[in-house]
Amino acid sequence: MMTIGQIYKLAIEMGIKHDPRGEKICRKRLNGLKEKYRFLPAEEKKEFDPERLVNPYSDTRVYFGDLKKPVKRMLVGIDIGTSELLLAKELSRQKPIDLVMAHHPTGLGLAGLHEVMDMQAEVLAKYGVSISAAQGLLHVKMEEVSRTVSPINHNRAIDAAKLLGLSFLSVHTPADNLVTDYIKKTLDREKRNIETIGDILKILKKIPEYQAAMKLKAGPRLFAGKEGNFAGKIALTELTGGTEGSKEIYEKMAQAGIDTVIGMHMSEEHKKEAEKSHINAIIAGHISSDSIGVNLFLDEIEKRGVEVIPCSGLIRIKRFRKRKK
Repeated sequence: MMTIGQIYKLAIEMGIKHDPRGEKICRKRLNGLKEKYRFLPAEEKKEFDPERLVNPYSDTRVYFGDLKKPVKRMLVGIDIGTSELLLAKELSRQKPIDLVMAHHPTGLGLAGLHEVMDMQAEVLAKYGVSISAAQGLLHVKMEEVSRTVSPINHNRAIDAAKLLGLSFLSVHTPADNLVTDYIKKTLDREKRNIETIGDILKILKKIPEYQAAMKLKAGPRLFAGKEGNFAGKIALTELTGGTEGSKEIYEKMAQAGIDTVIGMHMSEEHKKEAEKSHINAIIAGHISSDSIGVNLFLDEIEKRGVEVIPCSGLIRIKRFRKRKK
């Protein structure tokens, strides 16, 4: 059994451990923020979100609930709104649900989504993209995302959770870090078998969540390029980091020698820019990719004796065996 606080802490630790920038760099950035906070004027400290000093992922938060509350059973979905919370309340009549977990953020987690995006620049730099160019383009996009989410009714689902007495949290970037790491390791194991884009697609389609998504016509597909194209230098730059980055980045990627990008989703504008720069773009699938990351996290939760009920698009695939009592 775990408490809400332990589940939240585990999400942060797993996210840091599998951060595509590298665990050391992630912790260095966190320590740097703590040092900066020490010297902030008193007025600025009042406005500062203290949770950022221990959690580098602003889109992962406990929105409501006692951190010391034990969790025996939890409802987990990719998106959680009022309807899913009402479902949790109804299911609780049969057997109590102690915690509801979303993947996609809401509340202050959604309002601060742009804050997570700064990690994208350092990930791009690892693939050879100029850090100054990546940061310059990214900061413009971060401001755009901040303005876009600004008018949203952020607390709608959280208010419902409070009225229903349901504990509620989201785990976003840590789960996305997990799926990024998982796909990277999968491709690394198969690198001898990868020559073309078609080879990558074949490998991705062997992953259970993507197999399930294919039955729903939502599996991996090629957005830009041709299956017969050489894969070349592959970059996993669009699987984590909050949301989609700048569309102008593809030109910089091409200059860095990147030939193929793998992502969860891609807008039409981004697709056109990738094609202009002659970059192959494989879109593995949004909800199915989210499911992989969430599943890897939930496996650790279930190992510790917590029952998980999947809902709202989550394709629950377990990668562990429970110990026999």
